[in-house]
Amino acid sequence: MVAIVTDPLRLKFADLLFSEVSSTTDDNEYYIGIGKADTYDATDTTATPVRTLEEEREARNNILSVKKVTGTSFVIPRYNWSSGAIYSGFQDDFVGIPSNSYYVITEDNEVYICLQQSKNASGQANTSTVKPSYTDAGVTQDQAFETSDGYRWKLMFALSAARANTFLSSGFVPVEKVTIDSASANAFELQQIRVQQAAVGGQILGVEIVDGGTGYSSAPTITFKGNGSSAAATATISGGAIVKIEMDNESAALGSGYDYASATVTGNASLRPIIGPSAGIGADARADLKSSSLMFNIKTEGTVNDTFTADNDFRQILLLKNLEEIDSASAGPLYRGASSRAGRFLTISGTIGANASGYAVDQKMTGGTSGVTAFIDELDSSGGNKIFFHQNSNTIAGNFTDGETITTTGGAVTVDSGNKHSLVDNHTGDLLYIENRARVVRSTAQTEDIKVIITV
Repeated sequence: MVAIVTDPLRLKFADLLFSEVSSTTDDNEYYIGIGKADTYDATDTTATPVRTLEEEREARNNILSVKKVTGTSFVIPRYNWSSGAIYSGFQDDFVGIPSNSYYVITEDNEVYICLQQSKNASGQANTSTVKPSYTDAGVTQDQAFETSDGYRWKLMFALSAARANTFLSSGFVPVEKVTIDSASANAFELQQIRVQQAAVGGQILGVEIVDGGTGYSSAPTITFKGNGSSAAATATISGGAIVKIEMDNESAALGSGYDYASATVTGNASLRPIIGPSAGIGADARADLKSSSLMFNIKTEGTVNDTFTADNDFRQILLLKNLEEIDSASAGPLYRGASSRAGRFLTISGTIGANASGYAVDQKMTGGTSGVTAFIDELDSSGGNKIFFHQNSNTIAGNFTDGETITTTGGAVTVDSGNKHSLVDNHTGDLLYIENRARVVRSTAQTEDIKVIITV
């Protein structure tokens, strides 16, 4: 059996996840966690995660802190418009995004779809030399237009400063379908609503030359047949063959209402009409630009209200759903806070400054009675008596016992209480995503903009 999952199904699955994350009524709480302060190996070479229960357990054990997801958006790969590049016109037979993208984002944070590639008289692609801009073209935001270099473009949407700041990255561009009441929309959403509402379904956006034929001495007339109307195009010949076909007008000659169509000419050439989406280009930018990826975003500033360590590094980023609070008697309630530590700690007799002055993060400490080992993640920054730690496959897992002596290269201290937990239980909820990165060093003056991309 040979089968495929279609783009609409991929979009549907992504939309279901997006709706769940965005819901304010369901019990679905999503968090991004950071962890793994110890090295991968002797050279700290980033390890490739594997899809196993063991890997999931290891990642949970590495967690240092979690922060609630503050933003989620559909995203598409980023392609900046660049003078001198060649872009593809939209095709209905593209599998994914072609090497020459059919959409771009400009320096104005406007996203345009290319409806027609510019070609010379011999049918060879021209480079794009005029930045697409509907304002420079003198048209409204919902109109297609042709630039002087022969490319035809149509605005899909523009990004507000807020969306760009939250979701725009070097590799991805946020994309959405605006469904909110236009009365409460901002200017950018209002603009996209107009683009969506002006979309014309079933247009013939272009004609693919399957076989240019032979023996043509003049350009033949192209005849469109199908269940739509008003499409019109003109052929160009060179060397007795059809080498280029252009629709006669940016909008009107594209026609409308085509679910099926043929393009025929006299002679032996073979042509195929390129039919746009049934809802029209721009009705749903997510579908037109083939998005099935979601971006989850958090920003961690300094210690994030003393819930993130700024004295240690991390190498792992996780996406988790429905973590629970620690409750020794039973399953804890769902955690709904903004951020929290999510690991374990012990307390020592006396204070860190006086009794564990030689201790430092990343040291491995050993229990003299229990034989348990762990990596130190943080020492109580307020001059208290807490040592935050984690255990994984590089340690001897277990509980430190009350009253035992623990030693490191920095000395020995006595455990006051050896098995304490932060508010969030890192072994609850669903672990949905594991990403290993090179070491990220934190500081109190630093803000990490952490973006998780999941593609369905």
